[in-house]
Amino acid sequence: MELSDILGWTATFLFTICYIPQILKTARTKTIEGLSFRLLFISFVANIIAFCYATLIEQPPLQIKYILALLFLGICLYLYLKVYFAAKIKSENS
Repeated sequence: MELSDILGWTATFLFTICYIPQILKTARTKTIEGLSFRLLFISFVANIIAFCYATLIEQPPLQIKYILALLFLGICLYLYLKVYFAAKIKSENS
């Protein structure tokens, strides 16, 4: 395996796991304080575009990175919206 392959796969792994702490924190605390929906949404869109680019240039490490990033960002967005709407309903009922 060449150095470029090692670097590509290492970056793929690190970029992929960087979303896990946020997912766990949001799920555990059920709070979105300090978490930006716009950041998550823009990152999601950027990863879709980057995945298309990685596919066009035939770069498997990048394709996997962007697919996994989309999965984890999708989970982050889902949790964000779930917590946001639960808090909104709770405040309306109070």
